[in-house]
Amino acid sequence: MLVAIFRQFFLLGCMSFGGPAAHLGYFKRHFVDTLNWLTDTRYAQLISLSQALPGPGSSQVGFAIGVERAGLLGGITAFIAFTLPSFLIMLLLAVSAHQFDAVYFAVIAGLKLFAVVIVADATLGMAKSFCTNYVLKLLALLSTLVLILIPMLSTQIAILVIAATVGAIWPMLKLAQSSTPSSNKSKVNWIALSIFVLLLAVSFIPLGQNTNVFAAFYQAGAMVFGGGHVVLPILQAGLPTLSDDRFLSAYASAQAIPGPMFTIATYLGAQLTTEQPLIGAIVATLLIFTPGFLLMLAFQKSWLNLANKPRFASSIAALNAAVVGFLAAALYSPIWTSAVHNLWQVALVIAAFAWLRMKKPPIWWLLALFISVGLTQYYLPLL
Repeated sequence: MLVAIFRQFFLLGCMSFGGPAAHLGYFKRHFVDTLNWLTDTRYAQLISLSQALPGPGSSQVGFAIGVERAGLLGGITAFIAFTLPSFLIMLLLAVSAHQFDAVYFAVIAGLKLFAVVIVADATLGMAKSFCTNYVLKLLALLSTLVLILIPMLSTQIAILVIAATVGAIWPMLKLAQSSTPSSNKSKVNWIALSIFVLLLAVSFIPLGQNTNVFAAFYQAGAMVFGGGHVVLPILQAGLPTLSDDRFLSAYASAQAIPGPMFTIATYLGAQLTTEQPLIGAIVATLLIFTPGFLLMLAFQKSWLNLANKPRFASSIAALNAAVVGFLAAALYSPIWTSAVHNLWQVALVIAAFAWLRMKKPPIWWLLALFISVGLTQYYLPLL
């Protein structure tokens, strides 16, 4: 059984371009429609749970499918298989980046413009999905302004706590009851939830420079609501020693390859440990994925009961609105401020954004366009 799970997820990991939404489509066609590993209803429940929890949504669903099929070992096998192709590519890019010299920095300049377009598109899409009333829009706006003025990890944590509290006190959603009644009273997996909380608490204890650096990956994985795009501002706040260029080139690379976007941690972990890049990449990757998987284990069997509680659902809605602000603030700084420096770049970004929104070209086309722009600026600097 584990061999079959590894083979199926590894093949998908090699061809799953397009980001989390596309990954969920691949999973639906493959595991629900073709292999009949789970029903449409159960698959929808897993997606709903992944959207409500922090962590990498599509990878959490893949992990949950593995758990449904063969228990915890099945979930771990699914994660390793689906992530391995992306991990290897990101590791290769990270360890070879220094060999490209000036040409590499020219490509980075193009990738930074590419990141502006992609993050702007993600911000708009998340705002439409999560900011569905005036209160949620106000939460997103306030979150954006506060993070622009006080761009710190502690600010992000405070915003999440306040948003969850406001959502619990002031219900923001007209909750529709699930059409599929819960047939059991399955409880929360308190062991998984306790491990999640314990590791999160330990990550904030100063235990040495190296430990504190890698603790930022676990903290990011525990706070990323709303999808992989939000990991950029959270990791940047937690890893101030890394330059904006490294963050943005890692982000753009993760966009361009198959598999989960959270393997941005692979790239950054290798960059943090240049003497042992493989060890750094493995540790960072495991730390950023672990919180989301622990939470999936904690709530996978009890989700229907929790989702029908108005205050719980309202808190999740408030959290999702707040992280729209995280992404909007990151779009301004560092993404826009470090990438766009003149009027022709403004025009190019606006044109590419409009093209992406209206025509939805493959992400590879945009990537090639902006790499070409970066190289053109390098070889024809007067343009």
